[in-house]
Amino acid sequence: MAPNKKRNVAFLSTYPSRECGLATFTQDLARALDDMDLLRRPRVIAVSDNKNYSYSDRVIMELSQHDRESYIKTAQAVNSSDIELLVIEHEYGIFGGDSGEYILDFIDNLRIPVITTLHTVLSEPSSKQRKILRHLGKKSAKVVTMAKNTKPILETVYGINPSKIEVIHHGVPYRALEKREKLKEKHGFSGRSIVSTFGLLSPGKGLEYGIEAIAKVAKHHKDILYLILGQTHPVVKAQFGEAYREKLMEMVDQLGIGDHVKFVDKYLTKDEIIHYLQLSDIYMTPYLGKEQAVSGTLAYAVGYGKVIVSTPYSYAQEMLAEGRGLLAEFRDSDSLAKHIMYVLDNPQAKKEMEKRTLSVGRTMMWRNVASHYTKLFIETLDNIKLADSVVV
Repeated sequence: MAPNKKRNVAFLSTYPSRECGLATFTQDLARALDDMDLLRRPRVIAVSDNKNYSYSDRVIMELSQHDRESYIKTAQAVNSSDIELLVIEHEYGIFGGDSGEYILDFIDNLRIPVITTLHTVLSEPSSKQRKILRHLGKKSAKVVTMAKNTKPILETVYGINPSKIEVIHHGVPYRALEKREKLKEKHGFSGRSIVSTFGLLSPGKGLEYGIEAIAKVAKHHKDILYLILGQTHPVVKAQFGEAYREKLMEMVDQLGIGDHVKFVDKYLTKDEIIHYLQLSDIYMTPYLGKEQAVSGTLAYAVGYGKVIVSTPYSYAQEMLAEGRGLLAEFRDSDSLAKHIMYVLDNPQAKKEMEKRTLSVGRTMMWRNVASHYTKLFIETLDNIKLADSVVV
């Protein structure tokens, strides 16, 4: 490589204006990489479904999610471009076919190096899910995971060579913020103890257990307020409308805790998310899925040094280790309520947990994460060039 040559990297992912956690992740990472000297401005091949999205000029191609032929044509277009390295942001649900199997047509027709970033790692996949991830692992120069505890699963369940696996934190945007009490005052929450959960609503989030827990806490702490932040997941809404949200609102009415639960039904901007996090005393994720390998919402909460009460899904176990939070039982509102009350009743323990969480959170800001990715991209390209130049 010429000493000053900047490398061309692109991402295959959903991208805003499509409303999806993966889209936001890719946008944040791409923007952070814009500031890295060794790379050209990263570009995106956007995975689009049947809707019309308004993309920025960062998007140079679109892959049609449910059109199998599009996967082969897009791979060929990438091969003919000046892209040197492609990063696949992988989640089974964003690609077409059974368990997103069309991605295999894409990778089998690609002729440039690939890094795959995994947003879901299942310890008990279906045979199709295992086959897809095994094949992606085989074809990829590197496989990025966001939690250390998924490494043994990738090795034993999917047969991925340990030398290919790289652990890089989920990134968190940095914002300088006002103090918690000042922000509470601005939002009309002065004197309240705030518990929050944010993200796209769907039944797997277990919010009914969170609401039941708040009803129990409210008997002892009249100042408690639970903020449920975010709109219903577009896929859930398309299939079931607002049935889940309506069920939750009905629960609030039946439990008589209307003064203690507030729904903010909108797709939150990053600034709104961070403001709500900053004014929260506790962040709660009562999720039902044990295998969730990464959670962007939990990553944000860690990034901003929140005390977190969570069910013990895979990512939460790792991020809340060493006294950085409290793990409740799955589907158990008593357990959630007990942990919330412990935090509210023990301000010194709360301070200690915030301090421990923030020490990890500072390492998760996008600038640090982008530096890690840049190093990985350059090393991967240099190693491939070196291997190609070796005469056997």
